[in-house]
Amino acid sequence: MLAKCYSGALCGVDARTVEIEVYSTLGTSQFAIVGLPDQAVREAKDRIPTALKNSALSSGREFDVTVNLAPADVRKEGPVYDLAIAVCLLKATGRLRTESLADYAFAGELALSGEVRRVRGILPIAIEMRRIGRKAILVPYENAMEASVVKGIDVIAVRNLQEAVQFLNGEREITPHYTDLSELVSGGEDCIEDFADVKGQASAKKALEIAVAGGHNVLMIGSPGSGKTMLARRVPSILPPLTVDEALEVSRIHSVAGVAKSSCGFVTRRPFRAPHHTVSAIGLLGGGTRPLPGEVSLAHRGVLFLDEFAEFPRQALEVLRQPLEDGHVAVSRAAAACDYPSKFMLVAAMNPCPCGYRNDRMHQCRCSINSVLKYQGRVSGPLLDRIDIQLEVPSVDPRDLPFAEPGESSREIRKRVIAARALQEERYRDLPGVHTNGEVRSRDLLAACGMAPGMKDELVRTIERLRLSARAYDKVLRVARTLADLDGSEAVRREDLMGAISYRRLDGAGDSFWI
Repeated sequence: MLAKCYSGALCGVDARTVEIEVYSTLGTSQFAIVGLPDQAVREAKDRIPTALKNSALSSGREFDVTVNLAPADVRKEGPVYDLAIAVCLLKATGRLRTESLADYAFAGELALSGEVRRVRGILPIAIEMRRIGRKAILVPYENAMEASVVKGIDVIAVRNLQEAVQFLNGEREITPHYTDLSELVSGGEDCIEDFADVKGQASAKKALEIAVAGGHNVLMIGSPGSGKTMLARRVPSILPPLTVDEALEVSRIHSVAGVAKSSCGFVTRRPFRAPHHTVSAIGLLGGGTRPLPGEVSLAHRGVLFLDEFAEFPRQALEVLRQPLEDGHVAVSRAAAACDYPSKFMLVAAMNPCPCGYRNDRMHQCRCSINSVLKYQGRVSGPLLDRIDIQLEVPSVDPRDLPFAEPGESSREIRKRVIAARALQEERYRDLPGVHTNGEVRSRDLLAACGMAPGMKDELVRTIERLRLSARAYDKVLRVARTLADLDGSEAVRREDLMGAISYRRLDGAGDSFWI
């Protein structure tokens, strides 16, 4: 007898429909799975019969079983098909009384006991099953909240195979899960770390406020202990909340990667990723034998913090160039080609020299000029050119620490950030996918600045004098537009341009950082 049902195969951050066909006939207990399965899928032939026996669902008769996973040219990976194959097998052998499985989709791994275990990628699978018109999807209980943010399809959570069979036979009523997406996003917890804890460093705080308000990349250079990491760790406290659409984008990536940390499996706060400086290029960009999202994609719509920037492998840093420009990563491997979104804000921190104390007012630098140049050369010019804001974070005088007043709180800074971003949302409302000054296309940027002709000429002269690149010119305009937004100005003013140029500390005349 032949039975059919549906599941999904992950392809990047999306899913493709997989039709599971099971044919059984009396025989000698042969079990074949075809349709380009990987090792985990092939091992289902050992898991499923044992799970059926331990769930008291085995007929006691011997069947030859053939499982086809269509389309046959799409590689099927992981144990996500276990539940679907088991249900189809029960239907094919007459153990299910339901007339048809056409209205249902299934996703879940089976334990030998019959328990249905959590799988990754349930969110894009649920979205795909809704698209093809399935009325309900049966998922592991642990995946229920994650899948239930998808409206238009009933999410039926089952703890074991027996519950699934009883539901399909009409012997058990299971209330579909439903999760209010907007309520989840608005209920994100406030960040514990606050900018009020940072003493001094007023200019660095302002630079980070500008960076967050406009979605700009930022590099902080300073001596050890000057507060670079402390400042960066507090960036999440001034990030605007995720919108519902952004939360869905981010959650799909984290679901595919299997790294969702919240109990509901849904991302409710902007990501903050801080990989160690020993991370590989694949770890940053994504890929592997089975391509998975890397750190640049896991930081989508959030922050990627790279501490000890110059200590990262040169190859790993250079792969950042394309995602910083394009906002997405195309990963091509023999097994698959995937495209992952990667619109993130880069926050980097590094020392000015190997010993860390170049031009420090309290410590003597022990490095030679050549060693300083070699150290700073670990970060290439093309990569620096893509960083909008470059600033020095000087060390704080220890004598000032006991008497320093608490700084401005993150709550107050965040209000200004949200107000500035609201102006940008309104300005770019007719440009699809553009939310901030950091994302706007170059051809739309000059019109958004609204500068007088005289200011344009002055800016060109300044760019020529400092010998900035065309990309640096573009970055200056973006930062200037954000400075004007923070002040509520409709047009970019001269002080906004000069302020933006002052943040190109590492550009101009071929000079090194601080020699």
